[in-house]
Amino acid sequence: MTTERFGIYKTGGKEVTIIGSDIKVGQTAPDFAVHALDWSVKRGLADTAGKVRIIAAVPSLDTEVCDRETRRFNQEAASLSKDIVIEVISTDLPYTQKRWCGAAGVEQVMVLSDHMTAEFSEKYAVLVKERRVCRRAVFVIGKDDKAVYAAYMPVSGDEPNYAEVIEAAKKALG
Repeated sequence: MTTERFGIYKTGGKEVTIIGSDIKVGQTAPDFAVHALDWSVKRGLADTAGKVRIIAAVPSLDTEVCDRETRRFNQEAASLSKDIVIEVISTDLPYTQKRWCGAAGVEQVMVLSDHMTAEFSEKYAVLVKERRVCRRAVFVIGKDDKAVYAAYMPVSGDEPNYAEVIEAAKKALG
């Protein structure tokens, strides 16, 4: 049975229901299937095995905060080791994401869609039931598939602590 929790996240000034149980530091992160910009199926962890992953869940690339966050991670990615992969996941459709990436010049991060199944969103407890979008959260998953960092923003407009996320990823490299 899927866990539903109310009152831990606000969007649009209102509390909403989150589906799933939060990822905890130290636990083995679950793999998940999402879609790339060309609609091909990607495995979020299996396809990036042996690398450190920064996974950012965002509500929609077409919003100001998600736009800024994704651009920031794209900028950070340019100076990181090739052994660190950044995945930005939303429930936006792949062709919407592709258009946005082209307009924004985002090429360093993997932008992925959880639109079809919301598998990632449920497994990582970022699915907002009332809107079927992701709540904002960031995870760092080590080469061994263990979560080394997990931060869930309490309000949709809050941005992650970028320096903390990048430091956790660098530390996970060993």
